[in-house]
Amino acid sequence: MYQVRKLELHEHPFLLEMLYESIHIPENKPEINELLNSNGLKKYSENWGRPGDNALAAVDEEGHMLGAVWYRLFSQDEPGYGFVDQHTPELGMAIRESERGKGVGSLLMSEIIRLAKEQQYDALSLSVDPENTYAVRLYKKFGFVKTGVSGTSDTMVCNVHEVYELVKKN
Repeated sequence: MYQVRKLELHEHPFLLEMLYESIHIPENKPEINELLNSNGLKKYSENWGRPGDNALAAVDEEGHMLGAVWYRLFSQDEPGYGFVDQHTPELGMAIRESERGKGVGSLLMSEIIRLAKEQQYDALSLSVDPENTYAVRLYKKFGFVKTGVSGTSDTMVCNVHEVYELVKKN
């Protein structure tokens, strides 16, 4: 049995670990510090805890952290890879490899959509490598549709209000 809870600020190292895991590089992936401190990616973790930053963690009965989902607002001047506009948070998610395929991702997605609805966001966006087929399948299940391309990744967006109605029933 899993539980989802708010990720605390002191748990930032776990968020960094999950951010690293969320970056789909099948071969020759750089070390965590090198990758997360690169110019294109450090904006996802720098100054975490600013307005608009939210993260949830999935934990097991013993409190072990299994995965996380988060979103962050970006500006037109410093957009993320899945940037749509300054009012649409960009979502990221990762599950520990040993926990994938067990429903953790669906649980996290349901809860982050509930949170986005509660915080009155109309949409969520994300960037995903189209070759990351498991992630793409999960995002489509939760109403994300491809709206563009950024580099080698697809930008996907979901309407929070529409998806919330589906999530609410489960």
